[in-house]
Amino acid sequence: MRPITRRRLLAFKANRRGFWSLWIFLAIFLLSLGADLIANDKPLLVRYDGGWYVPVVKVYAETTFGGDFPTEADYRAPEVQALIQEKGWMLWPLVPYRYDTVIEDLDRPAPVPPNRQQWLGTDDQARDLVARLLYGLRVSLLFGLILASVSAVIGIAAGAVQGYYGGLTDLLFQRFIEVWSGLPVLYLLILLSSLVQPGFWWLLGTMMLFSWIALVGVVRAEVLRTRNFDYVRAARALGVGDGAILRRHVLPNAMVATVTFLPFLLNSAIGVLTSLDFLGFGLPPGSPSLGEMLAQGKNNLHAPWLGITAFLSLAVIMTLLVFIGEAVRDAFDPRRGLR
Repeated sequence: MRPITRRRLLAFKANRRGFWSLWIFLAIFLLSLGADLIANDKPLLVRYDGGWYVPVVKVYAETTFGGDFPTEADYRAPEVQALIQEKGWMLWPLVPYRYDTVIEDLDRPAPVPPNRQQWLGTDDQARDLVARLLYGLRVSLLFGLILASVSAVIGIAAGAVQGYYGGLTDLLFQRFIEVWSGLPVLYLLILLSSLVQPGFWWLLGTMMLFSWIALVGVVRAEVLRTRNFDYVRAARALGVGDGAILRRHVLPNAMVATVTFLPFLLNSAIGVLTSLDFLGFGLPPGSPSLGEMLAQGKNNLHAPWLGITAFLSLAVIMTLLVFIGEAVRDAFDPRRGLR
């Protein structure tokens, strides 16, 4: 490990708030990735008549367990449960509901407040909030991570080309970015949503068209500064190609500012998806979404647990990302020493 990398890692660990925020964020992300194993309306494991079955992975017909219908078994049905319990047992996940499971045995009309069965209550369509929160976090975090990663690649490449070549290339690129960034993104999304059915990949592709602009200015400024350093001029004089100079000498310096900006870009991506879902121009109806939970909280003021759950979830995720970004920024700042 290079000494400068070791120093940055030590500086990051020295920032206790950012260090622990990273671990908490990773724990939440891993839990959301395993949402199918934590919240599901199918058993994790079934032991029946000497055989082993994994319903969360594979589809089994009701006839497999001695039923009458060749369709997929409904493990929440009392008849199917009785058939399995005659010759075996079932291992249920911690939360026996998926994000789209409609709970039919509630003791009162939905939305139901938190209780022993539904820890965070239900929404106005009788769906468990814990399950929707887990699946909604997975969608939001994956959306933000993919968007931030692809935007970083495009933004770094565009900023590096602008800053390194300068001149007419820089001038034309800057004019294009000024026009492109001036387009009303929200209005375009509203217009496109009336023409096509919105979805995860559709939203992701549309946001990628504009999100990369945020990194161009940062990378361009760093490359403009770095390209006039003596070692870059010496490499150019020795006949080293532009691609090699950018990859070996220029971009490593520009990556410092880029890496410190990424957590805030991720934060912005999650906020954009939540806002679109809240306004009704995001994911399809019924999809697990933090923005849809906020909209339900607005529409059901008599059920405050809906808005509080969504608000606290967003506040915790965004606060953790801000703390991580501050810690990364301090770790890459050469003016800050270890305390």
